Amino acid sequence: MKNIFYYESKIGLIKIEESGISVTKLDFVSNNDKENIIEGSKTELLIEIVKQLDEYFDGTRKVFDLPIEPEGTEFQKKVWKALIEIPYGETKSYGEIAKIIGNDKAARAVGMANNKNPIAIIIPCHRVIGANGNLVGYAGGLELKEKLLELEKRSIIVE
Repeated sequence: MKNIFYYESKIGLIKIEESGISVTKLDFVSNNDKENIIEGSKTELLIEIVKQLDEYFDGTRKVFDLPIEPEGTEFQKKVWKALIEIPYGETKSYGEIAKIIGNDKAARAVGMANNKNPIAIIIPCHRVIGANGNLVGYAGGLELKEKLLELEKRSIIVE
């Protein structure tokens, strides 16, 4: 059974979906979508997800320890697995991710897989930047991407 929960975070409203076993989706809710909110029951897994997100936003959690089950192609899943390996507070380019997954020429395809990431933040697609170091493409918008990267940088400096 799919459960949906809306979490009011420090960066805005986030929609979390879980299957009873794992996180299946985590997206940002735009102001236009706020009036269509229908919420499921708050399960133990949803409580743990929110706890870990709170810790992330407070700067005390660097790695998520949650079961995830993103739906996508084998290529997308390979890219998302590589994204999870990007250390907190660091960034990689699309080309670097392409090399990590063993396909040097796949930078554009990595970008497309990044764009289809169904579990934002936990699969940290915000840590992927352009080859020139610029912030490019993010489902939640570049302003949000910048906020997440700044949050991680501040937390590292505080340690």
